[in-house]
Amino acid sequence: MGNGIRERQREQTRQALLRESRHLFATHGYAAVGLAQIVESAGVTKGALYHHFDSKAAVFRAVLERVQGEVAEKVVAAADAHDDPWAQLTAGCQAFLSASTDPSVQRIMLIDGPAVLGWHEWRAMDEAASARHLAEALAALIDDGVIAEQPVAPLAHLLSGAMNEAALWLATSTDPADLTHTQVALSGMLESLRSRHGDVTCRGSDKSTRR
Repeated sequence: MGNGIRERQREQTRQALLRESRHLFATHGYAAVGLAQIVESAGVTKGALYHHFDSKAAVFRAVLERVQGEVAEKVVAAADAHDDPWAQLTAGCQAFLSASTDPSVQRIMLIDGPAVLGWHEWRAMDEAASARHLAEALAALIDDGVIAEQPVAPLAHLLSGAMNEAALWLATSTDPADLTHTQVALSGMLESLRSRHGDVTCRGSDKSTRR
């Protein structure tokens, strides 16, 4: 019984640290937030923080992982609302763009994430959270002939990079219409991938080149 209570208390402490850290990182940016601010906001001691995390970067990584997971959940939910695979892809991409325009998501996931953790680790986390789902969706559509035969990895990275860049640009936009215009442009970009006249072959490509 005592162990169960202590476990719950430790988990409550961890959740408080993540909740307050997320708010501070989103509001002020990683560089401007110190451990003293985090523990004060969470109402815990530095010792309690170090029980869960060995550094501020470790706290940020856990926050980033949570934010990426929440965005991925929104993408999956939007896709699952449709039965048609093409509609699933387009709905998921639009949901990613919409979710990524949240200023707190942009600051943590797109701006500070690569800078704090380094590009390699950030890409690995992005791959685990959402890029893998995009690649799987594209692969299925290629197999069905909806998208012309081509290697999956380059296409997935191009689309993912375009959507991340669009979200970053929207973060600096002052025109509310820019989101709608970007969503329309994304729809056009995706539509251009669809095969025409039954031609599902992309010269110079082969399924064996997929990664």
